[in-house]
Amino acid sequence: MCGRYAASRRPEDLVGLFGVEKWEPEETLAPDWNVAPTKDVYAVLERPLKDAAEPRPVRQLRALKWGLVPSWAKSPEGGAKMINARAETVHEKPSYRRPFASRRCILPADGYYEWVTGSGERQLEEKGKRKRPRKQPYFVTPVDGAVMAMAGLYEFWRDRTLPDEHPRAWWVTCTVITTEADKEPFGGVSRDEGPRSLAEIHPRMPLVLSEDRWASWLDPGRTDPDDLLPLLAPLPSGLLRAYPVATGVSDVRNNGPELLDELEAPEEGTLF
Repeated sequence: MCGRYAASRRPEDLVGLFGVEKWEPEETLAPDWNVAPTKDVYAVLERPLKDAAEPRPVRQLRALKWGLVPSWAKSPEGGAKMINARAETVHEKPSYRRPFASRRCILPADGYYEWVTGSGERQLEEKGKRKRPRKQPYFVTPVDGAVMAMAGLYEFWRDRTLPDEHPRAWWVTCTVITTEADKEPFGGVSRDEGPRSLAEIHPRMPLVLSEDRWASWLDPGRTDPDDLLPLLAPLPSGLLRAYPVATGVSDVRNNGPELLDELEAPEEGTLF
């Protein structure tokens, strides 16, 4: 899954990296090393500009709220629970199939956090049961230090209790698509102790898009699920690494670059 991630890149850098044509400086977000559900996050997407003379899709950098609220929802209260969409069923689930068809985005990240799950709790989680309290956190990031382009969906929700001109009349929310975690050994530095693969940390991981799939994924003109599903293939093995970080990241009130500091070994008393 993806329940927490880090996003510290400047918008100017994201604009250049993703070929963004439009972004609004008033939507600038502060660097965030502990992004949690319901926070505003950067998303790269393509859609026509409102009132534009030429109705062509324009690549934009937008600030969206993490936790998707379906357009048909009566209230936004369930958004915090809809932070992830499974790649295997995203084209079928009522909450996701419409945005999967035409409202796809990329959520840029430095990497994501995941907490080691013990074997007994892992079995419960794979059966859809509630997972145990979080233990030793790991940070998963590209080996080469590049931006992690997580596949996402976005949706619009209209708050009918507010007038059209109200700034909160429309919500734009998003979710991260997840896939089965890679079972192959990590790329980069190996360790004498701790997990050897992402699957040993958690059975799920965000779906990361390689650069050659960005344009196809963002293209709102591609709406056929059979044409889109091949884009949900996971990255080749060996492109990501994971390392232990301090348990301070488990508290959402903590936020700073020190959360990404690599530990030589898991903290004493934590589980692996």
